Amino acid sequence: MYDSNQSRREFLRFLSYSGLAIGLGVPFLGCGKQKENTLLRCYGTGTLDILDAGWSVAKEKTGIQLSFIDNGNDTGPVIAQMISGTASQDYDLGGLQGGAERELSDAGVILPWDLSKIPNWKHTWPMARDIPYTRINGDQYGLPIALNADSMIYLPDKIKSIEGYESGVVDTYFAVFDERLRGKTSMEDSWINSAIFTAIYLKENKLCAIGDPGNLTESELRDVMSFLIERKKAGQFRKFWRGWEQGVELMSSGEVLVMTGWEPIEYELNRRGIKAKYAQPREGYEGWSNDLILHSGTKSKGSYLDAHKFVNWLYSGFYGCQLAELRGYAVPNDTMISFAEKNPDFEEQKIKKLSSHVKSKFQEGGRSYWQNVRPDNYRLYEEWWSRLRNT
Repeated sequence: MYDSNQSRREFLRFLSYSGLAIGLGVPFLGCGKQKENTLLRCYGTGTLDILDAGWSVAKEKTGIQLSFIDNGNDTGPVIAQMISGTASQDYDLGGLQGGAERELSDAGVILPWDLSKIPNWKHTWPMARDIPYTRINGDQYGLPIALNADSMIYLPDKIKSIEGYESGVVDTYFAVFDERLRGKTSMEDSWINSAIFTAIYLKENKLCAIGDPGNLTESELRDVMSFLIERKKAGQFRKFWRGWEQGVELMSSGEVLVMTGWEPIEYELNRRGIKAKYAQPREGYEGWSNDLILHSGTKSKGSYLDAHKFVNWLYSGFYGCQLAELRGYAVPNDTMISFAEKNPDFEEQKIKKLSSHVKSKFQEGGRSYWQNVRPDNYRLYEEWWSRLRNT
């Protein structure tokens, strides 16, 4: 099955960056006696890696050395490695697209976090603390460490020539399915993203009765996928794009004028001198988080307290600033702003702008429905998506 998140990781790794080796004072807020040269192994999404220069700061300030292993961010194989393999014992921490928590906790391969041992958690944004799939029976199993919300990329100057779009503004998902743009729109070849975008459109425009666009019932999924298959048969989509290169090329060539996708694609188009904008859809965004999970092996290996201590450091500011500089991602914790204000090595205004931009998608009239990589009927999602591909 095609891995949509793998392509996101490859795209962001394309962005050039030279690491910062900065000595910063972060107080020790963990529990237990501090050890020297403690090693933690993290099995995480590649975009969470702040490289050797960043992890060297962590070691200096916490006494903990992190070994970061890229898990590829393909949810299915990662879950298989955790449940059927030995990853839950081989690694101490994990970082994965949110939504896998329940399946992993039910299998007993992850543990709930003890938030009393993570004082900096209190600075986390309310919308991140309230993500439903991160909590199970009142316990916090996932800690959002990167957060954003996706919508559509469009070419304002080119769309002006289409009847009804003379303003050059796209503010509804209707544009993706509009017959006037037939053959000029696209969606990602991934149910993880495209099914929820379609569900949001149908729900908010009262075209289908849908509860949670991120966790569709069998009948809701049938309605959503039948609609997509019908639009595909009608020739609505230029193609379903795979990988960031294809998404960028479809728009840079002018083959596609509007498509659902990730915000970094807009950044790349603009870097190439192509005027592209990211839509603010009135129906809302697809919110997503990449969550930290605590592997069950930390208890038997004696790394349980060190894992909490290290995560508290991740929420102390430096990591958030470094991740913003390196990946353009926001750690949903206000310490990154206060840290940037006190450390001239980071662009304070850039950090504030990124933070404000992401927050605006969840506040001040913004609305997001949360992506879920493991909805209740995920196997049925896969069957329907295979059917759409073969249509």
